[in-house]
Amino acid sequence: MLAAVVTADGVAVREAAVPVPKPHEVLVRVRAAALNRADLGVAEGRMHGRVGGPGTILGMEFAGEVAQLGAEVRGVRVGERVMGSGNGAYAEYAVADYGRLSPIAAGTMSFEQAATLPVALQTMHDAVVTNGRLKPGESVLIQGASSGVGLMALQIAKHMGARLVLGSSTDAVRRARLVEFGADVAVDTTDPAWPDVVLAATGGTGVDLVVDQVSGGVANGNMKAAAVLGRIVNVGRLGGAAGEFDFDLHALKRIDYIGVTFRTRTPAEVREIVRRMRADLWDAVAAGILRLPIDRVFPLAEAAAALEHMRGNAHFGKIVLLV
Repeated sequence: MLAAVVTADGVAVREAAVPVPKPHEVLVRVRAAALNRADLGVAEGRMHGRVGGPGTILGMEFAGEVAQLGAEVRGVRVGERVMGSGNGAYAEYAVADYGRLSPIAAGTMSFEQAATLPVALQTMHDAVVTNGRLKPGESVLIQGASSGVGLMALQIAKHMGARLVLGSSTDAVRRARLVEFGADVAVDTTDPAWPDVVLAATGGTGVDLVVDQVSGGVANGNMKAAAVLGRIVNVGRLGGAAGEFDFDLHALKRIDYIGVTFRTRTPAEVREIVRRMRADLWDAVAAGILRLPIDRVFPLAEAAAALEHMRGNAHFGKIVLLV
């Protein structure tokens, strides 16, 4: 099969062995794969959890048709159209744990559209609903809202009953589009006074929940913008993995600060994340209510160019590879 592989000279599309599914895994004939920020680090030779290094096939999410079932797999059939998350998605075939797959109903969406959804749905349902404990009528700030995962977070928050949804972006054009995906207020975090904008929007009380994909320099601003007894869920570190942290402000506001990642989850934990997400969101996904825009589509042969397009950080929504 053809696959986009990490080499000493960069990313190259070359022949690779078709993966063999383990007893709990499914082999999928990939038709489309979507790019994620973590792919950039792996492409540059860095590790992402246990994934990385020369010979690694890139990619974390895909859509296609089931080609083969492991001996312990139940509830999935050969030929079924599915979307899912797993390693090695930039290839003609990929394997994934059966619990990380979701069906694509016939006629509901294209493989390209389906490939954009698994990581965003799983990550942000887990962050907003499970760890963020969002309740109807609460207010939410999504930091880094113009990314694909951030756009999904805005929509999930609104779908699950948030009264007020705020989203941040440092780009004026992308910030203006956040309203299309559920934002009531767009925040510019390059303005040092941005926490005051959040406080003003909430009548001075602050937001009940912050879902933070940025970290770094916004950590103290998040706490200023949060309500007393607010929750901050740390999902990503696009703005840096370290920064100042006002421990006194954290204590004064009695904030729950929660870190999440998929890198240390067991297969059973991820299966439960997917199950919860589908229970809450799948009707809206199938109806096209929860969706992500596709910025640009590349053929698999141009995987390196697609990664370079993402590295340029000028896209809005998801970048997709056709396989």
